[in-house]
This record gives sequence, C-alpha cells and structure tokens, in this order.
Amino acid sequence: MPSGSRNTASFILALDQGTTSSRAILFDRDGSIRAVAQQEFTQIYPRPGWVEHDPTEIWATQSGVMAEVLAKAAIEPAAVAAIGITNQRETTVLWERATGRPVANAIVWQDRRTAPACEALRSAGHEALFTRKTGLVLDAYFSGTKLQWLLDNTPGARARAARGELAFGTVDSWLIWNLSGGAAHVTDASNASRTLLFDIHRGDWDDELLALLDIPRTVLPRVVASSGVCAEARIQAIVVPVAGIAGDQQAALFGQACLAPGLAKNTYGTGCFLLLNTGNTAVASKNHLLSTVAWRRGQTTDYALEGSVFIAGAVVQWLRDGLKIIRAAAEVEALAASVADNGGVYLVPAFAGLGAPHWDPYARGAIFGLTRGATGAHIARAALEAIAFQSAEVLRAMEADAGLRLAELRVDGGATANDLLMQFQADLLGVPVVRPKVTETTALGAAYLAGLAIGYWSDLADVAANWHVDRTFAPTMSRDEAAALTAGWDKAVARAKAWIR
Repeated sequence: MPSGSRNTASFILALDQGTTSSRAILFDRDGSIRAVAQQEFTQIYPRPGWVEHDPTEIWATQSGVMAEVLAKAAIEPAAVAAIGITNQRETTVLWERATGRPVANAIVWQDRRTAPACEALRSAGHEALFTRKTGLVLDAYFSGTKLQWLLDNTPGARARAARGELAFGTVDSWLIWNLSGGAAHVTDASNASRTLLFDIHRGDWDDELLALLDIPRTVLPRVVASSGVCAEARIQAIVVPVAGIAGDQQAALFGQACLAPGLAKNTYGTGCFLLLNTGNTAVASKNHLLSTVAWRRGQTTDYALEGSVFIAGAVVQWLRDGLKIIRAAAEVEALAASVADNGGVYLVPAFAGLGAPHWDPYARGAIFGLTRGATGAHIARAALEAIAFQSAEVLRAMEADAGLRLAELRVDGGATANDLLMQFQADLLGVPVVRPKVTETTALGAAYLAGLAIGYWSDLADVAANWHVDRTFAPTMSRDEAAALTAGWDKAVARAKAWIR
C-alpha cells in the first residue's frame, strides 16, 4: 500500500492464543472491540512439573473462534483488513513439514522438565554466554531446551530434523503455518528472542548457541518484523494478510501505548508480566530480569526489560479447582474483601517454581501463618495479595536496573477487573496503578502492529490517541505498613525456596 494511503476495510482481526484459551477479537479504527469469541482447551499434566498442550486442539479452537467472531459481528471476511497474532510465548511445537502433523504434544512455557538440562549448562560455564547473547537466564521457561528435549525424546526426531523434515515454532509459527496452508514458516523477533537461540543484538539465530543445544538450523522459522505482511491467510476463500506478530507480553506493551522509553505495563493473566520499554537499547540486567526484543518495525528494533511471575491468575483457578473455596474466579474479590486483612496469612504460589527475580525452579507453593482463626477468606485474600507482592518484587528490580522511579504502572489482563487487587498493588508500590478503558491490550497490540503495516492506522500517534483511562488507583496505605507486609512476604518466599532440592 502506498505511503500515506489508508486501508478502508472495516476491521482488524486479532488472534490471541493464550495458555488456557484461544480467542479472536475484532477491533475498529478507534481501538474499540466489536466482537469477541473464546474457547478453552485442554491442559495436560503427564507428570508433576510437566505441562503440555495438543497443538491440533490449539489450531482447532483458534480456527473455530476466528469463524465465530465473524459470525457474531455479522461481517464477511472481506471486511477484515489484516490479521494480527499474539501468543503464549516459549511454548514449543514440533511438526512434520510434509503433513503439518505435530510429532508430539507442545511443551508449555510453564513446564519444568528441562530444569536439569539448564543446570548442566550452567555447571559447564555457559550461562554468561547465553545471557550476553539472548538477554535471558538459563531456565526451563524458555523454548531452546524444550526443543532439545523433543528432539532427544521423540523417536526418530533428531534424524528427521537433520534431514529437514521437521519444523519448530512457538505458537505464532504454528498458527501462521496453518493459516497459510503450510506456505509460511515464520516467527517475529519478539518471539524469537524468547527461545535461548536468538542473538538479540545481531537479530539472528546464533550458531554457537544452536551447537550447545544440538539444534539444527533446518528446523527454525524465518525471523520477520513484528509489523509487516509475512503470510496470506484464507478465510472462506478470501485472502487476508497476516501483518502483525508479537509475543503476548510485548503485544500488551504496544497495546498499552508504552511506545517510548520509560513507560511500563503489567499484564495480569495466568502469570504476571511486567515490561519496561528501554527504546533502542537492550539493557543488561543486574537484578535477574530479562532483556528482550519488544518489537521490530522496519529495520528498527525496540527492547524491553521484563520480569516474569509464573503464577498469577492461575492461583485463583487453583482456589476454584483445587481448594474449591470458590465456584467461579469472579467470586474471589468478594470473599477476600470479607476480611479486613490477610490475618497474617501468606500464600506463595510457587506451583511451578519462582520466576523473576528469584529464578528458582525448585521452589514450591506454600501457605504460612495459618492459625485456628484463619479462614478460606484469609487464604483468598493472601492469594490475591501474592499476585501484587510478586509484581512489586519485579518492579523494584526493574527500577534498580533502569536507574529510574516509575511515575505510574499501566495494567491490563483479566485480573485488573478486581478492584481490591488493583488497590493493593498501588498501595504496595506507592505509585498510581492505571487501568485503561480497553483492557484487552494484548490482542489490541497485535491489531495495532498489523494495522500499522497495511495503513489501517497511519502512525504511532494514531495508536497512542486511542489509549484512554478507565480508572486510576492511587496509593492510600502508609509506607510503613507496606514495608511491614512486604517483610512478611519476603520471609515466606525465603522458606518456600529450594523446597525440592
């Protein structure tokens, strides 16, 4: 499309493939939602610490909600100007090029089976090399050791990969392969930067890291820009360009209009992910955070500092499905608000280890401070507070790395509807927490990246103008009280660490 021209098709379709559900959202030019479709899919737990998904079910649900959202909005595929994709990152898929069939279940980002492999690499002295090139820590969270495990433990996979018969991808690659009928095997720089295989400074796969993990280049996707036409999808015989790709947290940063250095957002989903835009500089963390590609537009790469909390909204699911003290996730706020405080109860939701800034795969979940006076309401409150405590830890580390004090924290994700949690987060941080009117910022970011690529939105100013505040939560707690609560949390975390060592 010529520079300055504007695409006149009505909508951008965002495909938001998350950890527990596949979603499709139609956005208009104002960044407003016109229709949403969502479908959950199966979580597979073969062994303690292992988490898998069926890639065929991921595609079936994503394809299904794509059709459903068009039907809900009563529009034809021709009204879709472009598709933007955002995805659970790090989750690793390996499939046959000839048939498109997965050779095994996908290994999910939460999966801890490769913790020993990461420890072996650390013991061999390779951690500094990985961190310098990738901006990541050596942890089972990332895709590289997951792919290595699949090649080593799937019969015949390593030989087939060497012959070029297999394709690896994070979930974005898997969706685009299917959308394009196998014509496009691509990923964007933001997803590539989460694999332990990608040099974020050179912007390419790294042969030295590939050799350390014994991964052949032949399985890797081509790395493309986060904003730009990279494939063609067919929807009911209509060709629609795939023009935006970003990992879910980078997409949320873009959707929150954190487009300049120094702006930060926190997404409250299955996990919690706090990202700070650092512009064209990949800041090396001294506090166990990650340096990651935020997005690549044209020839320009923007970076972010990131802190990952593995269990956030998932702790509320556990209250519902595990403890069964609530029937629906939305009930947790009223239950937690029925008590004045946590009653001295702290819940450390280290069900899959601890993420930033601890990076302890051997930590496990624990509840401390229980007395005969403790009730389900205290546990519910402790669970919500744990989400905020973990996020505050990350933010403190981030401010130390960046050498700045954030003026506000922009928030998004399902748990931001919980006013009790948002107020407690502001109280702990001592800075305002700002919730936008459109909290579906992950999907919105993918839509913006796609729309900018094809002229649906003209420029970044167009995008920023769509961001509007719903509510600002100002801190009301004294700093002494916040410090006392944080000290209790720190003590609880220390006792949950290294539990299974």
